[in-house]
Amino acid sequence: MKVALLTTDNREHERTYEEAKPRFGPAIESVLDGLSRVPGLELHVIACTQRPMPAPEKLSDNTWFHLLHVPKIGWLRTGYQGCVRAVRHRLRSLQPDLVHGQGTERDCALSAVFSGFPNVVTIHGNMSAVAKSVGARIGSYLWCAAQIERFAVSRTNAIFCNSRYTESLVRRSSRRTFRVANAVRRPFLETPLTQRSNSEKPILLNIGVVAPRKRQLDVLTVAETLHKAGRRFEMQFIGLASPRSLYARNFLARIKRAEAAGYASYLGHLTTEALIERLDSASALVHFPAEEAFGLVVAEALARNLKFFGARVGGLPDIAEGIEGAELFDPNDGSGMVEAIGQWLQRGALLPRDAASEMRLRYHPDVIAQRHVEIYREIL
Repeated sequence: MKVALLTTDNREHERTYEEAKPRFGPAIESVLDGLSRVPGLELHVIACTQRPMPAPEKLSDNTWFHLLHVPKIGWLRTGYQGCVRAVRHRLRSLQPDLVHGQGTERDCALSAVFSGFPNVVTIHGNMSAVAKSVGARIGSYLWCAAQIERFAVSRTNAIFCNSRYTESLVRRSSRRTFRVANAVRRPFLETPLTQRSNSEKPILLNIGVVAPRKRQLDVLTVAETLHKAGRRFEMQFIGLASPRSLYARNFLARIKRAEAAGYASYLGHLTTEALIERLDSASALVHFPAEEAFGLVVAEALARNLKFFGARVGGLPDIAEGIEGAELFDPNDGSGMVEAIGQWLQRGALLPRDAASEMRLRYHPDVIAQRHVEIYREIL
């Protein structure tokens, strides 16, 4: 079976054109890892770029990489027509059995539905829901992404939905849906777990790009309230905080005061290895977004046996279901979360014992890759 997988090279997304190797988001990285081990599968990864960059011929034994140069005029301002045409031209030479568009955030879904081949689309972030949650202005990037998503969802052969929540949003407008969770990156599942000491000061983590939808300021308020109540802990924030974002600037100003008081700190962006080390030194993850299609960071934290406090939104209930000690709250119930965390700290900050094994069963890259192949065969 020959499959073309359309995705975004993060070097293009982040404008780091000087990097020598392609780089993908965690969900894409994980599924490529799993698919690279499927016997009899020939995989062609295709990504577009506004500037020429180094591109290896292959990413693994069964995975080829195609980086297509598309001038700026061929991107969002023209409805990604340059990307669509460049991808379609390459696909004609490859002649895949199926085309898989990864994500509706940019050009990938649109290129899949206009490919001329049987195609499926994975929704990683629900752009229509995100645009609605932030009140996106007409003509803004999020507004445009939402329109493109609606168009692609109605025309592809099937949608891969990473949660019940995502499926509920697209079921009526799509031809067919399949439930396929995002895979957790292999190192989070296979790096040996470490023993934690409950006698140390408990560390609580919040992980994600600093943005209104992720609600770091609300989590910081939770930490401040707990600190004023005399609880002993440290809240550590991990993730990019762009100085161009007003929300991020407000967060950075507030976190300085929290750091001075000793109850919170900001660690910036971390590599995979450093993030695993940080998870293994922590006791809990606090994730309180306004909207979340899946919540891969939650699955990664549970794969390291952390306690989980989160919002009852999006795909988070799917991940938390059946997990020892996982606690979910209405997104407007900050006081309920404060009370629950306070009680947990008072009782010794106990950790789950079996969360990691459950994450391996549900979200291992090999498990998710096998599900992909089953659906590919069913579509064909």
